[in-house]
Amino acid sequence: MSSKIAVFPGSFDPLTNGHLDIIERASAMFDQLIVAVGTNTGKRPLFDVDEKIQMIETVTAPLANVSVETINGLTVDFMHDHHAKFLVRGLRNEQDFNYERDIANMNHNLASDVESVFLLAKPENAQISSSILKEIVHFDGDVSTFVPAAVWSHLQTKRDQEKHRAN
Repeated sequence: MSSKIAVFPGSFDPLTNGHLDIIERASAMFDQLIVAVGTNTGKRPLFDVDEKIQMIETVTAPLANVSVETINGLTVDFMHDHHAKFLVRGLRNEQDFNYERDIANMNHNLASDVESVFLLAKPENAQISSSILKEIVHFDGDVSTFVPAAVWSHLQTKRDQEKHRAN
């Protein structure tokens, strides 16, 4: 019997409690979950890929069936390379649904063996967005309740580095 391998792709810039919740829930559903860290070409990242991988590995260390890898290229190609059949995505709202539905349909056209699995965000995570959190941190806001402690530490360090460069 083959194992059920899933991929949870994203830019994770930064990893939020919402992302972590999806990772934890998906890891309970599949034999193996690969968190695939990529770069969103439409955004300027705060963290480089190596920093993001290190943070995610730290936070997901208790989850034995979770691994973290870099993704370059099409998600469906990455999935085929890793023998994964399931693509995990989190949904916070109707806009996420519409966007993810379109991507799922395109992925199905590219690779009919890929099945998208959508997990609804818990209410306490539905308003969390990495972009919004980065904006809050930029203006010295406290987002510690929205990210894992290890990520909050990295966010503070990054903010301090940016301020030091600006001076």
